[in-house]
Amino acid sequence: MKLVTVIIKPFKLEDAREALSSVGIQRLTVTEVKGFGRQKGLAELYRGAEYSVNFLPKVKIDIAVADDQLDEVIKGIRKAACTGKIGDGKIFVADLQRVIRIRTGEAGEAAL
Repeated sequence: MKLVTVIIKPFKLEDAREALSSVGIQRLTVTEVKGFGRQKGLAELYRGAEYSVNFLPKVKIDIAVADDQLDEVIKGIRKAACTGKIGDGKIFVADLQRVIRIRTGEAGEAAL
């Protein structure tokens, strides 16, 4: 089992969710986060004064997947989230040692 963590632009969230649904992923966790990277923030104008926004809004998606679904999940997210510009995001994959469903006590892939 793997834990896939994805950081993408907020307006790509619905596209990513649809891509995940198309490969059979029905459960995910979404968190609104801020990030700083190659985009280097923005300069914005507010009431005539210019100020810089260093941390840009992003969306973090956490998905627990079975090993056999991993390649499809990564391919779907890359296709859905790509704009071809700096700031498209990242995909992180980590091993999951154990998963337990609290309500039923199911463990392993049955708990996904």
